[in-house]
Amino acid sequence: MMRGTSDLLASCPLCRAHGENVLWRDRYCRIILVDDTDHAGFCRVIWNAHVKEMTDLAARARAHLMRVVFVAEQVVRVVMHPDKINLATLGNQVPHLHWHVIPRFTDDASFPDSIWSPPRRAGTRRGTDAAGLAQLLRQHLGSGA
Repeated sequence: MMRGTSDLLASCPLCRAHGENVLWRDRYCRIILVDDTDHAGFCRVIWNAHVKEMTDLAARARAHLMRVVFVAEQVVRVVMHPDKINLATLGNQVPHLHWHVIPRFTDDASFPDSIWSPPRRAGTRRGTDAAGLAQLLRQHLGSGA
């Protein structure tokens, strides 16, 4: 039996949005800090409506989302000083449009593999300046909604 739309929305963790550390938001999307002690500064840009693919959005909405993703990348680079940034949109496990903005360091547990790969080493732990990220995001994107 196929689940209805209301069931899908109720079960979607990105639609429910409880307990998130929101750094910035507007009426279309939000940037959250991911609680990942192995990957400090890991942010997620989440489209607020339940949409599955980038091409489900109108061109203006896609442009807005990508502007937010690029600003998030730049802000993470300025605040965290990573060796590399990974941008990813997968949605295989959670089919709700979102982008991962992941600062990578050559001494993190999985580098140079993806953060979802088995670790190669213990990895160096870092802190995250959440307030600094939020402040710089507001400077570049405005106060949001």
